Amino acid sequence: MPFQIIRSDITTMKTDAIVNAANETLLGGGGVDGAIHRAAGPELLAACRTLGGCRPGEAKLTSGFRLPCRYIIHTVGPIWQDGAHGEAETLAACYRNSLELARAHRCRSIAFPLISSGAYGYPKDLALQTAVHEISRFLLTNEMQVTLVVFDSASFQLSRHLLDPVRSFIDENYVRAHTDVSRREVRFLRNECFADMAAMQAPPGIAPEAVRPSSAARPQSAEKPGADLKEKLSQLDEGFSVMLLRKIDERGMTDAECYKRANIDRKLFSKIRSSKTYRPSKPTVLAFAIALELSLEETQDMLRKAGFALSHSSKFDIIVEYFIVHGNYNIFELNETLFAFDQCLLGA
Repeated sequence: MPFQIIRSDITTMKTDAIVNAANETLLGGGGVDGAIHRAAGPELLAACRTLGGCRPGEAKLTSGFRLPCRYIIHTVGPIWQDGAHGEAETLAACYRNSLELARAHRCRSIAFPLISSGAYGYPKDLALQTAVHEISRFLLTNEMQVTLVVFDSASFQLSRHLLDPVRSFIDENYVRAHTDVSRREVRFLRNECFADMAAMQAPPGIAPEAVRPSSAARPQSAEKPGADLKEKLSQLDEGFSVMLLRKIDERGMTDAECYKRANIDRKLFSKIRSSKTYRPSKPTVLAFAIALELSLEETQDMLRKAGFALSHSSKFDIIVEYFIVHGNYNIFELNETLFAFDQCLLGA
């Protein structure tokens, strides 16, 4: 997917560029800065000595040296005081300038830490909002794989205005008796995400309401089973791809607007457009439902086209439903929330 959030060590990221949350000297420090200098080797320090430091909000580039990335982009975030000293503007500039520098060097992928959220004391929830806002705005007009890397759960904090109501909504709707079912579905969703990347989808799932009635309840037909089946197959409803393209036209959107708002890779969208029988994963269907701002009823209809349904035995489904019911169609904010609850993200 064009933008993802993961838990990992940024020094292990095999992207074209990684971003270093540096200090103004660029000569190394603690936290992410120190870890990157140690992993890159002494050659990085020698290169940084030639750069003449870096002012807050600016970005400068060096080679990746012993790291698996091609480049290291060094940016200096703001030290949090009280939020009234231009901290937000400086932090936003860190992301903008780093992304522009990566684009100028033809990077196709980049990984960020959560800048200033460590020793510089920037509130983690506010730092996350700025990061997601600037990255998502950049991706609306540019093609790049962007990853936000958080080291552990303590370094990721969703804003309480979003976390608390979502948690309450889950508590009200979640079927606790199906906890094990929910865990299996989370694993299934994660597998589906990887399946989309490889364009190797599993057969569609079966919604509860689609279970066949017992033989006693089924009407007996005088016609031959083969003839009846042939007639039904000739009356197939439109598939997922056809419905998706129809909805894009109805909304007056371009293809690029749709797949970017869905956090979907352009190559995957091309596969969907070129195949009327394309079988998407559930997260992909929901990503397009969010991009098209479909109602809950329309979302359920699109899911049925692909052989899925929303269920209150799945936290993933309940979180997506919460956003749709409350008219919040920001897929990046939705993915923040899914990540906070350890669920698969939307996109592919």
